[in-house]
Amino acid sequence: MALLAGAAAFAAADTATATTRPTMPPPGAVNYIEGQVSVNGQEVSASALRNVVLAPNQVIDTGQGYAEVLLTPGAFLRLGHNSEVRFESAGLADTRLDVIRGSAMIEAEQFVKGSHLDVKVDGATAQIEQKGLYDFDANQQAVKVLDGKVKLSDLDRNTILKKGNEVLLADVTANKLQKQSFDTRAAETDPLYVWSKVRSEQEAAANVNAANFVAVNGGWYGPGWYWDPYWNFYSFVPGWGFAYSPFGWGFYSPAVVYAAPYWHHGYYVRVHPGVYHVGLYHGGVYHGGLSGFHAAGGFHAGVGGFHGGAGFPGGGRR
Repeated sequence: MALLAGAAAFAAADTATATTRPTMPPPGAVNYIEGQVSVNGQEVSASALRNVVLAPNQVIDTGQGYAEVLLTPGAFLRLGHNSEVRFESAGLADTRLDVIRGSAMIEAEQFVKGSHLDVKVDGATAQIEQKGLYDFDANQQAVKVLDGKVKLSDLDRNTILKKGNEVLLADVTANKLQKQSFDTRAAETDPLYVWSKVRSEQEAAANVNAANFVAVNGGWYGPGWYWDPYWNFYSFVPGWGFAYSPFGWGFYSPAVVYAAPYWHHGYYVRVHPGVYHVGLYHGGVYHGGLSGFHAAGGFHAGVGGFHGGAGFPGGGRR
């Protein structure tokens, strides 16, 4: 059954990569759900997630549930309870969303200058201009920047929002979008914020697994989304160095873990030829994690065009 336009083609391409070059999931791929989630009125099951991709003008909505959708590489869309978002367009250089109902949050570990990642709320358009963390609430008609930078436009009015700024669209004047400060501590108690923070930590843990696997076994295809069969979702792997999430977690490239031992935000990574170890380091004690992990099917990388950046040898360490 074709749940979405383009989903069958995506699934077929993914199956074909078992013996050929892997492909990256496109913007609009549903990566994780909890509870009640539907796409165009059809309920989505966790077992079918790798085949669910939102096409332009399709809608994802939640009841008593949460959903995470992949946008451009390194950017996640997350929906809270009783929320609805329409994908107006979904491309690597141009992704546009409309928050129709409820709340949505975008976490962007990476943002490519010149690309468009735009979110519409109550007729106003927020154009994301930097990596960061952004909150959109259609019920309260509010746009908040917890970290980063947004250009907010409505008719001939526009304003720039930075960390700690919000606009309440119901309160705008005839010729001005009035920005103001908001209580960031109160915002951090919001259920969607808390859920997004947990998901970000899980994504960072999956990134450690994926980057380690590539560093040891090869299979590097550049920066992008890498399927982690241990966690059963895609995680972001940067092309070089490492990136911080707005929540403080680290996302590592294979070059960084290749130079391990390395410790950051509770994760201690040590790479040896042929095996790798991932564990937790707390209070001077190393709690061993996955040792010599070789997941069934391996890690499926996203396309990229990376050529040995940051001193990482293209074939991986063996």
